[in-house]
Amino acid sequence: MAPPDAGSGARVRVEVRVELKPGILDAEAESIEKSLALLGIAAVTGVTTARVYDLEFSGVSPSEAEARAGQAVDRLLANPVVHRVTVRPIPA
Repeated sequence: MAPPDAGSGARVRVEVRVELKPGILDAEAESIEKSLALLGIAAVTGVTTARVYDLEFSGVSPSEAEARAGQAVDRLLANPVVHRVTVRPIPA
């Protein structure tokens, strides 16, 4: 059975943020931190990198969109051994 708003064409956006867990080598972040120092941009004491995915769903409720985003994380976007993930709705 389709969700009540399935025919409305309403769109729901969800942000998925994927970062390396603490203790996992982030070579890109280390390179950026060193480069900032070489450029004279002082007082940077740490850099981390992340990938942000904005997923847009149509015809589903916000809770269903978050559930589907979770499926995308589990099946494609992140490795639970090395990544920490945040999933949040993006306000319209």
